[in-house]
Amino acid sequence: MKKWLPWIIVAIFAFWVAGSLRVPPDKEWAINGFGRLPVVYEGRTKPFDSLARNTLLQLREKQTANLEPWKGWNEKPRIIPATEWLLGVMMKPEEADAWPVFRIDNPEVKSLLGLPGDPDLKNKQDGKHYSWLQIQPKIADLEREVGRASAVEASRRRPYEQALLKLWNGQQLYNRLKYTLGPASTGQLDDALKPYLEKVEAGRAAYMARMQDGKFDPAAMAWFMEQFETPLVIPVDRQNSGDQWMRVAESIIQSANTGAPPNFALLAYNKMSHAYRTGQAGDFKVAVAEYRAQLADKFTPELKKGANEQFFNNVEPFYKAMILFLCGFLFVLAYWFKPGEWDWTRRTSVGLVLLALAVHTSGLVARMMLEGRPPVTNLYSSAIFIGWGATILGLLLEKFWRNSIGVMVSSIIGFTTLIIAHHLSLSGDTMEMMRAVLDTNFWLATHVVVVTLGYASTFVAGVLAIIYVVQGVFTRALTPEMSKSLSRMIYGIVCFAALFSFVGTVLGGIWADQSWGRFWGWDVKENGALIIVLWNALVLHARWGGMVRERGLANMAIVGNIVTSWSWFGVNMLGIGLHSYGFTDAAFRWLVLFVVSQLILIALGSLPKQMWKSFREAADQKANLAKAEDRKPVSAIT
Repeated sequence: MKKWLPWIIVAIFAFWVAGSLRVPPDKEWAINGFGRLPVVYEGRTKPFDSLARNTLLQLREKQTANLEPWKGWNEKPRIIPATEWLLGVMMKPEEADAWPVFRIDNPEVKSLLGLPGDPDLKNKQDGKHYSWLQIQPKIADLEREVGRASAVEASRRRPYEQALLKLWNGQQLYNRLKYTLGPASTGQLDDALKPYLEKVEAGRAAYMARMQDGKFDPAAMAWFMEQFETPLVIPVDRQNSGDQWMRVAESIIQSANTGAPPNFALLAYNKMSHAYRTGQAGDFKVAVAEYRAQLADKFTPELKKGANEQFFNNVEPFYKAMILFLCGFLFVLAYWFKPGEWDWTRRTSVGLVLLALAVHTSGLVARMMLEGRPPVTNLYSSAIFIGWGATILGLLLEKFWRNSIGVMVSSIIGFTTLIIAHHLSLSGDTMEMMRAVLDTNFWLATHVVVVTLGYASTFVAGVLAIIYVVQGVFTRALTPEMSKSLSRMIYGIVCFAALFSFVGTVLGGIWADQSWGRFWGWDVKENGALIIVLWNALVLHARWGGMVRERGLANMAIVGNIVTSWSWFGVNMLGIGLHSYGFTDAAFRWLVLFVVSQLILIALGSLPKQMWKSFREAADQKANLAKAEDRKPVSAIT
């Protein structure tokens, strides 16, 4: 039975993954059909499904909307998918405004807005989630505090100020979605069009008066500005205007100025809104299908991309890979308790990590196809790619040594990097358009991929070193044979890391020469990459020269974790240089904690040998053997 048990367990998990390879069909309302429709926001075409998921991640850190978060585990709250929530926001905002989707954890922000800070089941409050109607009465106070917080340097902002800015950005995004369809959100376009144009004119007048330093209506101007920050949902005929999309406000103003009838998309959304607001599921489904048919003539690529991206969102490959990595880790941990008897758990772990790698790879390839770009374009994708590369390296180690160390490394780094990627996704769209200076040529793609493999290799060596120290200090598992095996693994991986980091840095210089006109400029990111190269070279030379042995090699590899984490994350948050991606308070906090943890491990690794449990046990056994030899009678010795 133990022979087949790993195969059975892996097959069960494979069926779990396969179960999501189909978008569930629409039953009553065409929610998924609407979710596939294309929209342009933040510089790229995406389906409404992605817009809804990304927004909810920013508002409440989940991809679903819990409309009754105060209900406990023994009750069934009303949880709706992201696209259904977005439909409510765009087509029935008066109802959506009462949905508690804004997560606020900071007690000072709650106090500022007069929000209940403790759970109150009687008044339907969980103390964490709030609606727009609860926030809106104190919006002026929020705006005042946000203005003060914005003036504070990013690296010096307190948690209160960070929470203020997060909530302000979230409510702005929420309002943009509410105004997306303009008068079509009422489902009565003919009746709503004239009042809408009057408000547009009043807002335009207020805007012009402000530009001329005259008296103006702030509310009218704010409303007017918000109409031009919404997602672009109106496609424009390519034969006349090229590959363009417009906002509803732009389309209505253009039609009013030219006397042309409303755009077909605006009429389609009006029909959808009318059906949605009146509860006509059949009519809504027909309206969605008709609009798709109208788009099919000239906007087939956008429709295809929307369907593919919705499928990718539904599969959630990186979430599933993260679960598989975690299960693989638990099985290999079980093997460590009884390595002789429970080899089936090691084989199960290898199978689960291989399955995770397959799912991870499919997600990576799918992102590349959806973006039409290399695998690494931002911090999120770099975390995904580092986990992928580290998993392959760990499985290669497991193939050669088969002692569970390699699969342990794969599961730890794979799970950790996907957790990091998940937290990075909370800041917005992970498939965002690249900056113009980065959206260039072959040399950038090869540089980023190769140098990221250098990061992955250095982390693999560092995790192997952590296993060496933990096993040696706290367990008896670090036998002389295991010590030699781990040292060989660390040494081999550092060789890979030195090669990849060096070649990647040189390729980066070639790209910089073509893009910026100089090979090297001592930018902080360039310095970080150089430090990784120098540190890996130092580790190899220290080993070659005999300056360090097995324990010293492990400690130096752990230092490599600190160096690499700073080059990967730290320099991006300094706010200076050509590679600065902005300060992130939460990420900086975790980075500091990670560095502290590595320093603690280095301190443990530097303890005298007699304080290591593995070495102490070996020394005691040797001493006991010597005593036994001394007690033998002379006749026995002779």
